[in-house]
Amino acid sequence: MLRIAVPNKGSLADASIAILSEAGYKQRTDSRDLILIDNENGVEFYYLRPRDIAIYVGSGELEAGITGRDLLIDSGAPASELISLDFGASTFRFAAPVERDWNVSDVSGKRVATAYPGLVGAYLNSLKISADVVRLDGAVESSVRLGVADLIADVVSTGNTLRQAGLKIFGDPILTSEAIVIARKGFDIPGELEILIRRLQGVVTARRYVLLDYDIEKVNVEAACAITPGLESPTISPLQKMDWVAVRAMVLRKDTNRVMDELWSVGARGILVTDIHACRL
Repeated sequence: MLRIAVPNKGSLADASIAILSEAGYKQRTDSRDLILIDNENGVEFYYLRPRDIAIYVGSGELEAGITGRDLLIDSGAPASELISLDFGASTFRFAAPVERDWNVSDVSGKRVATAYPGLVGAYLNSLKISADVVRLDGAVESSVRLGVADLIADVVSTGNTLRQAGLKIFGDPILTSEAIVIARKGFDIPGELEILIRRLQGVVTARRYVLLDYDIEKVNVEAACAITPGLESPTISPLQKMDWVAVRAMVLRKDTNRVMDELWSVGARGILVTDIHACRL
């Protein structure tokens, strides 16, 4: 039976359970449950601390797991990313006191506070920068004011917390992270895991896209299809009305209203948008 790790708490937990449920897998309803067996799909789900998942998967105790890209890199475990899941996005940046201008080269010889020492250490090594990485489990922003560090490396969203602590962002992002599915490096992926990956990828695609249907005169089809090329090619069907056709194509959800406006401007009418609940592409 396939053994899969799922985050049991934190920002990835609920979203991980949601995407697995949408993919057709049974999930726990009681947060105290540590193991759930889905006999129908031949999968055992283990609910673990997000930071531990890469360790379990890398050691081979579990075949795969859902975790953050940041946590995978920070762990140093012999596991690799299979697919990204399009949720749990975060960006890691350096931040330092506002009193001076900073460059990444200025990090050399300094104390860097972070909750992700493995990730930050690997990044500094890739730049051949030597610094003292100070591990903290929380409240990293306070470390400079309290004299524990000279600067920090942490997750940044709006930057408001940093500004309140008298810090400013500098340098390029250290990492852009999101939820991913991981497996042990060199692991031969079994059929059950291939199915799980394909299902999850189908959910990710269904969330990103909608189906767009519209009617248009044949003389304007080329212009309309340039707006809605679809993933491979739009579907075009004849209508009873002479010289008109019906077109169907997948469109990115975020572009829906702009695409509808552009289609209307080239003569499309009867434009309809439909959610996609699942797909295999």
